[in-house]
Amino acid sequence: MYPDDLTGTYTIDPAHSRFGFVARHAMVTKVRGSIPLTEGTAVLDAGDPAASSVRVVLDVTGIRTGDHNRDAHLRTGDFLDADGHPSITFGSTGVEHVGGDRFEVTGELTMRGVSRPVTILLEYTGTAVDAQGMTRVGFEGTTVINRRDFGITYNAVLETGGVMISERITLEFDLSAVRNT
Repeated sequence: MYPDDLTGTYTIDPAHSRFGFVARHAMVTKVRGSIPLTEGTAVLDAGDPAASSVRVVLDVTGIRTGDHNRDAHLRTGDFLDADGHPSITFGSTGVEHVGGDRFEVTGELTMRGVSRPVTILLEYTGTAVDAQGMTRVGFEGTTVINRRDFGITYNAVLETGGVMISERITLEFDLSAVRNT
């Protein structure tokens, strides 16, 4: 549980946060990438975690996996359709303290114009006052989605019988948020 004195409204810091994903490629390795934050806010209520909330907007056009050609392909209609849907959004609909420093954040994830409920297990990782005197709070967590639920169906069958890209995608969150003054 985070301390009572952290109750307040926060801005998620894009320079110190990461919104990542992991997909199995050719069923033998994992490809990792990230999508930059456009905007993000969080309201923390230590006395009543259910009154807490979070909202993030990610910029699909900035997707990065370390391979320029793969990044360009992920922006096409085969995958995230950045031209038609340049943002991925998440807005919480509920927050539950599930013990210790762990919280389940339930909300609506929207990709490619398709919204689905997801639950993210987040862990409070600490608090610090940064070099500018600002209170900073951290959370990290993951959830797994099925990309087909969001209309992302592109794939290729391998000669060995498997497929090129897994349906299950792990979403990773490393969040640093600064309390608004």
